Amino acid sequence: MIRTLPITKAREELTTLVDKARKLLDEYIITVNGSPAAVLMSAAEYESWKETIEILSDKKLMRSIKEGEEDFKKGNFVTFEQLKKELKLNV
Repeated sequence: MIRTLPITKAREELTTLVDKARKLLDEYIITVNGSPAAVLMSAAEYESWKETIEILSDKKLMRSIKEGEEDFKKGNFVTFEQLKKELKLNV
């Protein structure tokens, strides 16, 4: 859930907001004089966003992902069962 609130309200409720962001993944846009100034979100969500941006920024990795998706659509893949047989694994 994303909520917008002024910085004065955020200051009053900071402990509660941090707890909700951490436990419920709530997000808060904090405004100053009515304009968005900052966002409060869980550290886990923030790390996830950073990782996503890092992946999307890596042209070589994105090309590889797209190639893999195309291979999958074409049926160009090996199932886990086939791989186990090929490697002679009894898992």
